[in-house]
Amino acid sequence: MDVIVGIDVSKERLDVHVLPAGDSFFVGNDHAGVDELARRLTRAKAGIVALEATGGYEMLAAAGLSSTGFAVVVVNPAQVRSYAHALGKRAKTDPIDAAVIAAFVAATSPEIRPLRDEESEVFSAIVSRRRQIVQMITAEENRARMALAKETNKSIRRLLAALRRELESLDGDLDGRIRKSPLWRVREALLTSVPGVGPTTARTLIAEMPELGSLDRRRIASLAGVAPFTRQSGKWRGKSFIGGGRSRVRAVLFMAALVAARHNPVLKAFRDRLVAAGKPKIVAIVATMRKLLTILNAIIRDGKPWQSA
Repeated sequence: MDVIVGIDVSKERLDVHVLPAGDSFFVGNDHAGVDELARRLTRAKAGIVALEATGGYEMLAAAGLSSTGFAVVVVNPAQVRSYAHALGKRAKTDPIDAAVIAAFVAATSPEIRPLRDEESEVFSAIVSRRRQIVQMITAEENRARMALAKETNKSIRRLLAALRRELESLDGDLDGRIRKSPLWRVREALLTSVPGVGPTTARTLIAEMPELGSLDRRRIASLAGVAPFTRQSGKWRGKSFIGGGRSRVRAVLFMAALVAARHNPVLKAFRDRLVAAGKPKIVAIVATMRKLLTILNAIIRDGKPWQSA
C-alpha cells in the first residue's frame, strides 16, 4: 500500500496522519513547520499528501510540499465530512479529521492534478480582488440611490471614485500579466473570440480553471458545478440541480450565458429551442451555461478560435 498522508489544516497548525503506519503528529502552519513536515514525509516515503480546502490556510503547505516533489491533492471538505458520517465517525477533532482525510484518499483515489504555480496564484488573487471591488462599487451605487442627505451622497461619491480608480489599477495589472505570458495571451484571445465571453469571464477561467481544455465535457462541467444531478428513488424522480464545483466559475458563466443567449447565434438558437420545448427559462440558461463551457473547453483543447458556422 502506498503511504498516504492526511493533513487537517487550521490557521496555526497542521495535524498530520500517516497511513498505513497510523502515525499522527502536528507542526506549525508556517514556513518552518512546512519544512519540518517535508523532512518527516520524505523519511516516511510519502506517496500522496491530501489537505482539505480551508479558505486559503492550506495554500502555504500545498505549495511548499508540491515544490518539494510530493503528489499533493486538495480535497473537498464536504466530501470528507460525508465520508466520515458514512463511517459513523461523529466526533470531530483535528487529529481525527486528519485520519479521516487519509482514509478518504485511500478509499477514493482522487485524481492528482498539478497545482498552480506562484504566478498563477497571484493572478487568481488579483482576479478575486477585482471581483470584490466590483461588488463594493455595486453596493455603494445602491446606497447612492437611497441616500437623501447631501453629506452622505458626497461620502459615497468620494468612495466610488476611489473604488473605480482601484478597479482601473487592477485591470491594468491584469493586462500587464496577460501580456507577459504567451500562454495566457493566447488563451484570452481564444476565449474572447466566442460572442458573449468578455475579458472578465476569460480571466476568471484562466485563473480559476486551468484544467480547461484538458478534460472531457462531462468532467469539466462537473468541475465547474454545472453538471446536473438528479434525486430519484423507485418510480419517484425529483428535480435536477446543479451545485458544488467552483462557484466563481459558475457565477461568470451565468452572466456570460445571459449575454450569449442574446448575441451568440448558436447559443441563442439553443436556448430558444429549450424554451420553445417548454423548459423553464432558468433551466434553459443553466443548459446554455453548460453548452458554453463545452464550447470553450473544445476551443482551448483544439487551439482554434470561435467560428459561427
